[in-house]
Amino acid sequence: MSGQFRRNGKIWVRVLADLPITGKPTEVRMGRGKGNPTGWIARVSTGQIPFEMDGVSLSNARQAATLAAHKPCSSTKFVQWS
Repeated sequence: MSGQFRRNGKIWVRVLADLPITGKPTEVRMGRGKGNPTGWIARVSTGQIPFEMDGVSLSNARQAATLAAHKPCSSTKFVQWS
């Protein structure tokens, strides 16, 4: 997405990965704690604004958002502030 803006615009990511995912290896006996953290996820609720863009035209922002929406498999909706 940042390649679409070419130093003209700014992007703010408003989603933070704050929930650790833990897992124990296979063939480990029961007990002895929860396991080591293997990754992090972010909870995104319906209606939350994950990205903010500024300093680019609406057509460039739409193109960048459609390219970026293929990664998490989500639909995009634009809210334009005046």
